[in-house]
Parts: sequence; structure tokens; C-alpha cells
Amino acid sequence: MNNKAILLLLMAGFLAVFSQHRAFGQESVVDYVNPYMGNISHLLVPTYPTVHLPNSLLRVRPERSSYTDSYIRGLQVVTPSHRLASVFRISPFQGSVKGLQPIHSYTYDNEKVTPYFYSVFLDGCNIGVAFAPSHQSALYQINYEGKEEAFMVFHAGNGSLTFDGQAVSGYESLGHETNVYWYLETDLKPRRAGHLSSGEVVFDGTRVKDQADIVLSFGDGVKEVKARYGISFISIDQAKKNLRREIKDYDLQSIAARGRDLWNKTLNKIEVKGGTEDQKAVFYTSLYRTYERMINISEDGRYWSGFDKAVHDDGGVPFFVDDWVWDTYLATHPLRTLIESTIQKQMLSSYIRMAQQSKEGWMPTFPQVSHDMHCMNGNHAVAIFADAMSKGLDFDTLAAYEACKRTILEETQAPWTRGKAGAFDQFYKDHGYFPALNQGEKETLKNIDDWEKRQAVAVTLGASFDDFCLSLLANGLGKTLDYNYFLNRSHNYRHLFNSETGFFHPRNSEGRFIEPFDYKFSGGMGARDYYDENNGWTFRWDVKHNVADLISLMGGPEKFSRQLDQLFVEELGMIKWDFLGKLPDHTGNVGQFSMGNEPSFHIPYLYNYAGYPWKTQKRIRSLLDQWFRNDLMGVPGDEDGGGMSAFVVFSSMGFYPVTPGIPSYTLGSPVFTEVELALESGNTFKIVARNSSRENKYIQSATLNGKPLNRPWFSHGDIIHGGELILEMGDKANKSWGVEKSSASQGQESTF
Repeated sequence: MNNKAILLLLMAGFLAVFSQHRAFGQESVVDYVNPYMGNISHLLVPTYPTVHLPNSLLRVRPERSSYTDSYIRGLQVVTPSHRLASVFRISPFQGSVKGLQPIHSYTYDNEKVTPYFYSVFLDGCNIGVAFAPSHQSALYQINYEGKEEAFMVFHAGNGSLTFDGQAVSGYESLGHETNVYWYLETDLKPRRAGHLSSGEVVFDGTRVKDQADIVLSFGDGVKEVKARYGISFISIDQAKKNLRREIKDYDLQSIAARGRDLWNKTLNKIEVKGGTEDQKAVFYTSLYRTYERMINISEDGRYWSGFDKAVHDDGGVPFFVDDWVWDTYLATHPLRTLIESTIQKQMLSSYIRMAQQSKEGWMPTFPQVSHDMHCMNGNHAVAIFADAMSKGLDFDTLAAYEACKRTILEETQAPWTRGKAGAFDQFYKDHGYFPALNQGEKETLKNIDDWEKRQAVAVTLGASFDDFCLSLLANGLGKTLDYNYFLNRSHNYRHLFNSETGFFHPRNSEGRFIEPFDYKFSGGMGARDYYDENNGWTFRWDVKHNVADLISLMGGPEKFSRQLDQLFVEELGMIKWDFLGKLPDHTGNVGQFSMGNEPSFHIPYLYNYAGYPWKTQKRIRSLLDQWFRNDLMGVPGDEDGGGMSAFVVFSSMGFYPVTPGIPSYTLGSPVFTEVELALESGNTFKIVARNSSRENKYIQSATLNGKPLNRPWFSHGDIIHGGELILEMGDKANKSWGVEKSSASQGQESTF
């Protein structure tokens, strides 16, 4: 048996040890996770096969342009942000020094990815690779098949590295005055060390200082080298401490076993029974992806803040960053509030600290390790605080309120812009909507991005929701004047409602609706002149905080329901490739509905508010079946680090938080016959969907804690105190269940 066969056998045996108990309930739920799900896109790039521990600083994925790429470009060391490429690379090599490069591109085969372990065979050079992560450190095992000289090349693109005879260390810049630091040791002592310069290798002896590319040689005929390393945002010395604290030897299997145990413990916070094997894979893969962000970057009680460029003591409360709150406020944060309340409170504390450490005292929108990227539109951090407060989480409500209020009143609402409020924002304060440009009219405001445009309707609707959330915080603090002021502003969506068409329609600064107008295609690329990534058919429903009023504006429950029906059957209006060329984020199409983008997630649940819950049940099941599958194309759009996955988790369990800030959940159709949530309080909440199957998707009757439930929603308190929701399921709709008139507000009525 040759070395390649031995290596593959060892890898297969290693995985088999940890996969022998596939059945649920035997601490093997992580085996349902398929990191490849959604790696090939319908149009965008939905997901990456990421190896990491829950919410941990260190994340790694194969460095390639897409899943179908035939090459891996070096071995990743850490991915500091969801979208960024790797910082640092390792390139194993065997052969002549003339073949050495800063980053090697490898053909590969037999790649295996789990949340806690990675292996691949680099078949172009006959080298096997295995990897396992800890929180701030990791270990690579490299197996060389040949007899030639065995090398490792270490690369820092925008930084430098040093080899002191014992360890490789250095830094790479992320920009914005932020560095990533690296400290690495190998189990074998190198025979010689050098660096790459202009394509040539210069062997410096046993020490190399301040180079971008360091070469270590381990001699001829070496079969295996292990490299363990630590990562830090504070210093090289801290990276070394992180390594020594977490990984004390070179035992790859023990590191992977610890990671596996942690993932099982984490994922088992939601136990499911029933459903198919593929449905369980989709569910647990989605749950795993909600733990990719935010990441805990506290290191021995300290953390680097990219918001004031300083190192801080964390005071015993870990510091989290890397969040795209435009995507995650809808379902990811509410999911954490439900099953990870301690971590969620730490994340809320982190947002407050980010605001306090920023020059202006503003809440971030897309906080990264190095800075606030300030992407998309709105100030939706306020939503995660309002939601947490309504559900009883303990945090510094006053500090959060003050930072959110300051942000909403002082910062411009112009999309993708961080700056002080200007004329665009003053118009909103004076008139209650953001003014749109007439078609063909040139932009006059300096703080409007040339590509992202004004997004006047989307920004107005988003600001209305943010004002609603701020009013909730004000009310909780007893600030009556502020409560009334922001609650009144939360109705500003009405200024853009066109009663003749039933759509939210852009108005110009003179108060006139823009005409002529097409709700499918007006607004340029991504409809960004008026909406954002999605067209008017999507934003027609973007009043999550006052659905009862939206129903009234649209002519009552029956007409509202008919218009929802039309959304799912309305023709694209042009050939699909032209449609997606104009609206490339508007993917996962069902009629004009876009399953692949966040503003659509709550829409199929709106039937519940109009008295047609059976339509929600039917639609949710069909959307899950159509667009979320256990295969490479099983995600319909840009997953956004947990944003879309949280929708799948909630919807598969059978309920969804339509309105962050309101402590209630609206019912859908559970995929599984049993769902049990283990809460940090020690209580459990159980959903039993008797006879649930692909056919039996309709709720016939329901009881909550032994009492009849005749409405399609329940409160957060019903979950958090523990209990049992029993649903009798059938294959035909019970059109008389859940049609109570009170369902139109679902807990919102106490606010207005």
C-alpha cells in the first residue's frame, strides 16, 4: 500500500470514528451539518464551507474563487471577516527549491469538510492536509508522499514575518490601523530557513527577519509535519498565549474531538424528531451557519477595538464583532435571544461599547474587527435592542437608547454612508419621507453614493421601523415625550403609500409621486433609485411593525390576502436573464416574491394577520421545499452569515418573529413532528406537530399548555417559561382555525 492510500485510509478512519452514531439523540447531531450546502449559487455566492467553533475568532475555509474552482490557493490561516480572503497563507511543497512560490495553487481531491475538521489531498503534488481549529488557534497536519526535500512557505501579503529558529511570527494589516498577529510552531525542527526574494530562495541560516515570505525546509524524505498556531488582534505575544492556552500538544484528533463535542452541545440546544434525513441536514446546517457571526475577539480578558484603535479590558464580558445587522436583525438576533441569551447580552454590550468608543458615539451598522463598514441602509441596531428588551434580556438600556437616539437623529440616513445628517435627513424630519429624484434628474446631494443611489422608499420604510423600535426603548425607560415623538414618526411609511395602486411609491421633493412608474423595474440597477436590491413588489409589504395598519391601507383583510396571492404569481415581466441582470439580488423567485433576499422573509407569514393562516402554512412549506435543500445549490441567495439560515431554522420549527421588538411569534407549519428547545433558564419548550409530513402541513387545531389555542401566534413568555404547544396536522386546510380578528395585530396593538 503506498503512502497516498495510507493517508486516505487514516483520514477516512478518523472521520468514521466521529460519525459512527448518525442517529439523532446519540450526540451526533453535528453529522447532519453539510457545509457544502449552497456553495454553488443560482446567481450570487450564498455560502462557504467554513470550519470554525461557534462564534469563534478563528475561521477557515478553502481559498478558491468558487466551489467549482479546480485550485486551492494555499492553506488558510484565518478569515477575520465573513467576506474577506484569508490573512496569511501556508503552502506545503515537496521538490526542488526552484518550484517554491509565495502562494502555491493546488489541484485537489477527496476534500472533506465538517464544522470542526478539514482534510484534502493535494493531488498535483501528492501532499495530504488535515486541519482542526480551536477558538483562537489551530493545527495543520501535512503528510508528504515523496522522497524529495519537504518545505513549508509562510506568506503575509500586507505585513511581515520572522523566524527566530523556533517559531514563525508576524502580522498582516487589515487596514484601518488594525493588524492580525500570528505565532506558529512546528513539531519538527527545520533543517534550514530562508525567504523568497524576486522568485528566488535566499537561505538565511536558522533565522529570518521581517520578510513577506518565509521558507522552512524539513529535509529529504520527511513524511509528516505538524504546525500549530495562534492568532491575535492584540500582539504576537498574545497570539502565542492564545496558542499555549488552547493547544498544548500536536494531537490533531483530540482538537477535532473537542470541537466536535462543542458543536454537538451547541446544536443540541434544539432537538428535532421526525422529518426526513435531508430536512434534518438542512435544519442543522442552517443552525450551524447562525454561529459563524458575531465572533468573540476577547483574548485573556482584553480585546482590540477597531472603533477607537485601542486595547481594552473586557471587564469579564466578552467583546463580539463582525455583524451585518441589516441582514441579521430580522431573525438571527431573535434566534440568539431565544437559545443563546447570555451570548446575546454580550453582543448587545459589545454594540454599546462600539458606539461609546466611536468618535461620534453612533451605533455601527456593519461592525467589523477593524471598523464599521456602514453598508446597506437604516440603523437597525436599534431593533436588536428593542427586541431584547421586549423579551426580558438585561442590558444597559439607557446607554443603548442614548446611542441609538444619537445615531438616528445625528447621522445621515443616506445608504452606504457614514457622516453627519444633511439636507436629505432634514427633509425627512420636516416632511416625513425621503425625497426621490424624478426619472433622469441628476443627484444634487454630496453624501449619496453613485452606485447605491438614494433608495428613497426603502430608506423611508426602514427609518419608520427604526423609529418604532426607538419608541419602544423610550417607553421602557419612561421617556414619554420621546416615546410619542418617535412613535408618531414610525407612521411615516404612510406618506409614500399610493392608495390608487396599493404600493409604496416614491415622491419627489415637491410632494408628487414619480410618474410614469413601474413597480417591477423603475429605479435602475437593483431598483436603487427608489428601493434596494428588490423592487416595489417586495417593499410593498415592508411595514413589519404595524401590519394591521398596512392591511387597512390596502383595503382590508380580503383584498390584502388577494394581493399577497398575486405577489406569488405575478410574472417577472421580462425574460429571466434580463430580470436578474437588472435585479441580481432578487433571486429565489416565486412570481415577484424573492426568497433569496432578507426584505422578503416575513412576507409569507402575513396571511396570518389577515385571517388566512392556512395560506401561510401552505406557502412556508413550499418555499422550504423549493429553495432550501441538502445539496450544492440548496440556498437561493446571499446567505449573509446567518441571515437567511435563521429564517430556515425558525420556519422549520414552525414559527417566526415577524416584528423584532414585539415579543410574539407567528405560526407557520412545523417540518418536524417534535421540536424541543433547551433554554438557559433550565426550562424547555416543546412543539409537537402530530402527523406532520410533507402532505400533512395544515394545522387542524392547537393547544398551548393544555388550553385551546385558536390564533396563529403565541408570546415569547409562552416559550421562555417552558411549556408545550401541540398541533394536530392534516393534509387539507382547516380554513376556520386561527382566524380570530385579534390576529391582525399579534401583540402590536398595545404599542399604537
